Amino acid sequence: MIAPSSPSRPRALLLPALLAAALLGALCACTAPPASDPRRDAALSDTLTALIVRAYDFSRPGFVERATSLYAPTGPVISAAAGRVTTTRAAVVQSIASFWDRVGRNMQGPRFLIRERHATALGPAAAVLTIAYVIPHHTPEGRPHTLGGAWTALFVRRDDRWVIVQEHLSDLPPQPERMDSTMAMP
Repeated sequence: MIAPSSPSRPRALLLPALLAAALLGALCACTAPPASDPRRDAALSDTLTALIVRAYDFSRPGFVERATSLYAPTGPVISAAAGRVTTTRAAVVQSIASFWDRVGRNMQGPRFLIRERHATALGPAAAVLTIAYVIPHHTPEGRPHTLGGAWTALFVRRDDRWVIVQEHLSDLPPQPERMDSTMAMP
């Protein structure tokens, strides 16, 4: 014989089910990406791009200090460039200083130009910016040369300013050597 069901039993099961559903809904709301807002993303793109352009103003002294000021002063800073990954701010600072010592200080008349940019807000304190850039200049011998590539940076707001905590840079393919017009074609 089956005992008749108690009217309180379904209600007792209903409360935990409602709580679980509410918790699941709250978790989904917290992890859902924000809706894209083209005006907000455009303003964010302007803000983040201006930070980079100021840092890469080769006409002013102090390039290494300006460039390294883009990065978070504390915590890990992940950088992927030239087939390597580093995980500390100190390694990023060393990489920027090395670029300046080997290449930057030898560029004649360099200009940092952004060809394309895309920014997306990931929340109120996080954003990603991808740019395509070139740095046209002349070599010490007077030959025209261009460096460039694509740069994706994850910015976060810390102490009321945007800083990079993770990035990936990919270089343009090497430029082909120009053939001298006196060279014979095979």
